[in-house]
Amino acid sequence: QVQPVESGGGSVEAGGSLRLSCVVPSGFIYRRYCMAWFRQAPGKEREGVAGIDSDGRPSYADSVRGRFTTSQDIAKNTLHLQMNSLKPEDTAMYYCAAVLPFGVYCSGGISEYEYRYWGQGTQVTVSS
Repeated sequence: QVQPVESGGGSVEAGGSLRLSCVVPSGFIYRRYCMAWFRQAPGKEREGVAGIDSDGRPSYADSVRGRFTTSQDIAKNTLHLQMNSLKPEDTAMYYCAAVLPFGVYCSGGISEYEYRYWGQGTQVTVSS
């Protein structure tokens, strides 16, 4: 069972920063996973936040572009999300998602249908 594990959530005032991390344990044999960040606020649908392709090029939702930065450590199947200038509307449960690449390429997409494995989430709360 593949289970991404998120960490780094918490509570912060508007304008503050948080850094989330996600690791996908690869087991005895290393397998590279494509990974992305999603979030879901109460009463809202889950939305894609940030992804990264095989060339290291990130993609972001319009709502976070310029404030959030994603980065990866491929060898460790680790994905980070640096969140700056946080707003109350960023309050949500943040999920890490993963999937084995088709072939060897990760598209960096942020559609939930592209991902198979999901973490349990880490809560981010931004107060005004």
